[in-house]
Amino acid sequence: MIKIVIDSASDMNEKEAKELGVNFVAMEINFGNESYFDGVNLLPKEFYEKLIESDVLPQTSQINPFRWEEVFEELTADGSEVLAITISSKLSGTYASACVAAEKFPGKVYVLDSLSAAIGERLLCYHALDLIKKGLTAKEILTELDQKKLKLNIMAMVDTLEYLKKGGRISAAVAFAGTLLSIKPVVALIDGEVKLIGKAMGSKKGNNLLNSFVEKKGGINFNMPYGVIWSGLDDTVLNKYVRDSEHLWKEHAEKVPAYIIGSTIGTHVGPGAIGVAFFEK
Repeated sequence: MIKIVIDSASDMNEKEAKELGVNFVAMEINFGNESYFDGVNLLPKEFYEKLIESDVLPQTSQINPFRWEEVFEELTADGSEVLAITISSKLSGTYASACVAAEKFPGKVYVLDSLSAAIGERLLCYHALDLIKKGLTAKEILTELDQKKLKLNIMAMVDTLEYLKKGGRISAAVAFAGTLLSIKPVVALIDGEVKLIGKAMGSKKGNNLLNSFVEKKGGINFNMPYGVIWSGLDDTVLNKYVRDSEHLWKEHAEKVPAYIIGSTIGTHVGPGAIGVAFFEK
């Protein structure tokens, strides 16, 4: 038997993972002196309410080797193989911690550096579940995911520069100028890191920029998992984007899967972001 483990940076919550038959390990999030477990006792709605009200960004603690070892020991006890899918090694030490713990379970535990986060981890997890059904071994699935993750694209238009400023990714002067000009930055996960890939004057041009990036990548591979993403307390802007971008998926899907961005990426993009995630053709 093969068991999948995923961390909460995937934006899955504990309940959702359980329904999928996936094992879940939560990261700890600190808002000042208050500590929470992501996806367990802190869900997106509460997270964004706190993020909007807080003057400082929350801090996320990586999952340490001891916690991973406990999980691996429990899951391999019945002879099962385990595949752990983690947040990008360039965004957290969680992958390195999982590798340290996995060394105690040779031939039993495999760890994938997703080079991604949020919906990216989720889509890789969905693909892994499909590969289990096809009868692949854990090692074969790891090899396949290592190849497929290089074809995975996540792009998002950010509504406000405030959180990128708070996180030190842009200067206060750039944030101020961008706000005055109604600049909507477009960011992407590239080589495991969040990078600015474009800027647009206003939401409409931002939507067009997102779509042009999709087209530059050759379009969406609808034989693989895909979806759209949003952050904050309201998905109105996302719904408009899906309607305005109907040409991307109207011949392939009646409804586009939509997922909310959780705390790991949400901390940096803030509320009001929308985006798309897909594997290249």
